[in-house]
Amino acid sequence: MQGLQDEFYMALALKEAAKAALIEEVPVGAVIVKNGRVIAKAHNLREKRGDATAHAELLAIQKACKRLGGWRLEDAELFVTLEPCPMCAGAILQARVKRLIFGASDPKAGAVGSLLNLLQDSRFNHQVEVKGGVCANESSRMLKEFFARKRGKERE
Repeated sequence: MQGLQDEFYMALALKEAAKAALIEEVPVGAVIVKNGRVIAKAHNLREKRGDATAHAELLAIQKACKRLGGWRLEDAELFVTLEPCPMCAGAILQARVKRLIFGASDPKAGAVGSLLNLLQDSRFNHQVEVKGGVCANESSRMLKEFFARKRGKERE
């Protein structure tokens, strides 16, 4: 049952990622769910805002905190199409997210298993349950197509 729910919410994150691609942002989308309800959705806006911190995960965390009226996202699940970077993994820890579900792994910047695993390091006072590979093929395909188009435009 949980696997189907994970795929449902990841499909919403993929829709957010598609929105990013339409505006020439790296296609990463994030959705935060608490008690079976979507409380925040976001996609990358780093290029549009000219802000290195405008990653989908951080924007979704900010929206969720604002909606809930506090910084603790205990019992919340974060769905993101790409394995979080160190900055986003740190924010996930600080927000006390209960569970992270991600799509594609990121061998160049992933901080949830690829390069390191910040979310399950027992030296921190909070650990996050992690599940990777949910809708990984769709996430990976979207990223590969985006970068192939970008490289093609640069060659023109």
